Order: sequence, then C-alpha cells, then structure tokens
Amino acid sequence: MPLFINRDQIFAHQVHLLEHKLRSKEERILELETENALLHLRLAECMGKLRRDQEEEISAKRRCQHQGNVQKRTRAALAVLLSEVQDLKQDLQDVFAVYVGFATELEKQSKQLLEQVSCTAVQAYQGDDIQKLQAQVAILEHGLQEEKERCRTERMRRRLLHNTLVELRGNIRVHCRVRPILPFDCSQVPSTNGSSSSEVVVQAFSDDSVLVNCAKPGSPVMNKMFEFERVHGPEDTQDAVFEEVKPLLTSLLDGYNVCIMAYGQTGSGKTYTMIGSQPEDLTVPVHNSQQGIIPKAANELFKLISEKPAESHTVEMSVVEVYNNELLDLLAKDEEGARVGVKREVITTSTGTSEVPCLTHELVERCAEVMQLISAVLRLRAHSPTLVHRDSSRSHLIVTLTVTSKSPNALALARRLQGGQKNVHRGSQKEWWSPRCRRAASSCSSSPATSPYHSPCQSPCPSPRPSISQTPIRTKLQLVDLAGSESVGMSGVSGAALWENSCINRSLSALSDVLGALAEQRPHVPYRNSKLTHLLQDSIGGDAKLLVMLCVSPTQRFLTESLQSLGFGSRARQIQRDPPRRKNTGIKMK
Repeated sequence: MPLFINRDQIFAHQVHLLEHKLRSKEERILELETENALLHLRLAECMGKLRRDQEEEISAKRRCQHQGNVQKRTRAALAVLLSEVQDLKQDLQDVFAVYVGFATELEKQSKQLLEQVSCTAVQAYQGDDIQKLQAQVAILEHGLQEEKERCRTERMRRRLLHNTLVELRGNIRVHCRVRPILPFDCSQVPSTNGSSSSEVVVQAFSDDSVLVNCAKPGSPVMNKMFEFERVHGPEDTQDAVFEEVKPLLTSLLDGYNVCIMAYGQTGSGKTYTMIGSQPEDLTVPVHNSQQGIIPKAANELFKLISEKPAESHTVEMSVVEVYNNELLDLLAKDEEGARVGVKREVITTSTGTSEVPCLTHELVERCAEVMQLISAVLRLRAHSPTLVHRDSSRSHLIVTLTVTSKSPNALALARRLQGGQKNVHRGSQKEWWSPRCRRAASSCSSSPATSPYHSPCQSPCPSPRPSISQTPIRTKLQLVDLAGSESVGMSGVSGAALWENSCINRSLSALSDVLGALAEQRPHVPYRNSKLTHLLQDSIGGDAKLLVMLCVSPTQRFLTESLQSLGFGSRARQIQRDPPRRKNTGIKMK
C-alpha cells in the first residue's frame, strides 16, 4: 500500500525544530550577556581596588620619605651637639690649665712670703714689717681662694659635660665582646644543622654591630645584625676593653652609682673579662695586660683617689655570691679567723632600696689589698667541670666597692692653709695675728680632735672665713660576674650539678623577665623572683649607671646560646629609665 507523505507536516516539524534551536541560542546569548555584565562589574571593582592600593603605596612612600628626612635631621643635630660638647670640653680644659697655672704661681708667691715672714721674725721682732707681710699673705690667700673657687666651678662644668656626653649614649649601656676560637670549640660532635661546629658564625662587623650567620646548609644566606654601644672583636685586648669602661669611674667619684655586669653562656669569657687570667697558684701576680675589669677598675679608682686631697676618700669592699638562689658572704670569718661563706638575706628598706644586713665590709687602701681579697674569695667560689668548660663557675659573683668621700676642694684648701700657718707659728712663737688666734689656739690645745678629718677652724691661726663642714657621700661600684647559661644536654651534668644548672638558668631567666618588664614599662617589676635580681634591684632599675658586657662565642657549636645572649642585650638597650641621680655633693657653710 503506497505511503502518502504530508509535506505540510514535515515543514511544520522542521519549523518547530528550528524554533526550538532559536530559543536555545537566545537563552545562551542572554546567559553570556549576563556573565559579561558580571565580569565588567568585577573588573570595575578590581580597578578601584588597584587605584586605592596605588594611592596607599604613594602615601606610605611619602611617610617613609618624611620619616627618613626627620631621622637625617635628628642625626645631623645630634652630631652637631656632640661636636659642640667636644669643643666645650676642650675649651674648658684650656681654661682649667690657665687657672691651675695662676693658682700655682700664687701658691709659690705665698710660700715665698711666708718664708720671708719666718726669717724676719727670727732675726728681729719688727711688728710693722710683719703686719705688712701678713697683710700681703692674707691678700694672696684671698686671691688663691678665688682662683680655687673658679677652678672648682670649671671642674664642675667639665664633669657636667662629661656626664652629659656619657648620658647621650644611654643609661643602660650594652657592650659586646666576641672571644677568639678556643681548643674546646673544635668538638668532634657535629652541630644540629650538619655544619662544622668550629665554623665562625658570629663576628664583629664594626665597632658597634655584630653579624650572625643563621643559615642552614642548602638554604640561602640569612644574616642577623645586632647593634650595641661598643663591640669588641677577638683581636681586642683587655686594655682596649677597659678603655671603654674607664669613663664610668670618673662618674663614680662625681657622685654616681656604677654597675658593670658580664653576661653570657658558659665558656664565653665572662670571668676572663671581669677578673682576667687565673693561674693555678692564685698567689702568683698576673701581668697587667692579662688583668680584667675588676683589677683594672680598682687600680684606676685608687689612682683617681690619689690625685685628691689626703683622707678625703675611703673605700670599703664586700664580696657575695648567689649560689643555688642563696646569698653567701664570702668575706665573713669563722671563730678561727678563716674565711667561710656565711648565708645572708636581702631585704628592702623603707626607702625602697635593697640592702644586705650584717654584710662584711673590709677597708681597703690599695689595689693590692683588693686583689688579695679577690684571690681569697675565688677559692671559696663554687666551681664544677662540665662538658663545655673544665672549671665552670656555678654561682654569680658580686664585688662591691663603696666609696665614702667628703668635699675634696674644701678639704684641700684647709690642708694647705693649715700647713702654711703652721710655718708662721714655728717662725714666730711669741707673735700672734690677733687675740682671736690666741683663743683659738688655746681652745684647740685643750680639746683633742675627735675626727681624722680636720677642718680649717682647727688650725692654730684660722683665717677669718666661715667654717666648712663636709657631708659624707657614699657611692657604689658593683662588679658582677654572672654564672653562664647553658642547656642540660650540652653541659652533660647530673645529680647536684643538675640542680645548680637549674638554679643558674632560673635566676638568669628572672633577670631577663625584669629587663622585659622595664622595657615594656609594666607597673610591676618582678625583682623578688630571684635573690640575684633582688640584690641588683638598685643597679638595674634604680639610679645607677649600668653597663652590660655581653660575652659570646664565635662558633657554630654555640650559635643558639650566642643568639640568646645577643637578644638579652637588645632587650636591655630598649629600657628607658629615669636619668641617674647624682648624690648630694654640696658644701655646707656655717
């Protein structure tokens, strides 16, 4: 049966298919237009964000440029200020030299006139001539007193400029000393990162910066830079290290408390820096070039005191150690007179300062006496061998030199006037300047002096000026040799030595916590967490001039400990304390 195909149906079906495809295309076009609109919106957002980022970048660059300009101006102003201070110091030295010359010349003329008075009095009793000579002597004495006053004023200005210059370097000064490589640095044990343990990774980059290579094998170079007030390399001698510390001793006699503290790991050279070479026989004297800060500071202190008038300064010494968080007095003696470590306690006085009751103080008059006491107490100090050091110090050693002084200018003037007037008294035993002098002489002979320091009014012929009284001034020089921080694994200790190591690390951690609290200016500073920080409370947070001497090892083996010590020094530099207060040095006039 033949099939009949309806063409209209076929065309209708094809039209239906084409209309379906057309609708699909239109829907796809609509989707693409919507997606295109969304992409345009996102592009607009990205462009806006890019413009904002560019504006912020330009603003940040402007701020950085402004800060850089401010820093440059500040540095330039500081450099100009330091230059002016140096020029003023040089001018003051020149003026002081001129005044010293005038004073010396007047003193010579005064002595010549006194000799003439003595000769004239012995040869003949000519009252008029003696009175004239005495009047000339009085005029010269008055001129000498004026010159002395001017010299004292110029000296005070010099000291003020010196202390201002030191203060510009910061209240807490941090110096760093990188020791040379020693035999025990060449250990057979490889370091944790696989490199040689004796490789030098810490070095003095300049006079005020330390460069540390912290890179691991196979990784790019990663250096860290630490800046301090002064950096000493392995080639620097003991004398070079002390030259940077020496100006603080001038501040000590000017009326400021001073503290010098050595900090570092075991075997980093703290005891060598503070005390120097220690021979097997402690009675054998050490060469001057091998002496540390303590003997050199004592020698310089007594040298400065020798330039002052006699009996104007006295020095007392005390030595304590902090062992297992206990305070031991190393100068205390038992019933037989032998030195033994006696336990003491640290208290806080009503004024807020720390004090050790019943602490033994020895009067010292020479540097040799200081070193004799140091040699005696070093035998009592706790030592123990470790894998790092064969004679490691297991305690913190604190040597304190307390200087008691009276006004040196007034005392020196009184001594010279008293000596000159005694010469007049020998030349003319029957002649007196005035009845007042005779009464003064009779009163002095009837009442013996009760003090070793004689004032001008105790001379046979006092000058007609107000009497002078000196108020004693007490300043402290604290020299601290801290025990070394170390890990138990590296030291290899056990038993009692393990407890010692734990006490050392806890006390040093307490010291770090105190510096952190001061740097962040917290309301509470945990001084009493350790006997060490409680004892050094006045030096760390008080009015003392504090210098921290960081001692670090240069090798890869001790890299972790060296980074810890350098970080400790960086935190110490961030502390902003009140300016050190000078003790009252005024002369009271009655």
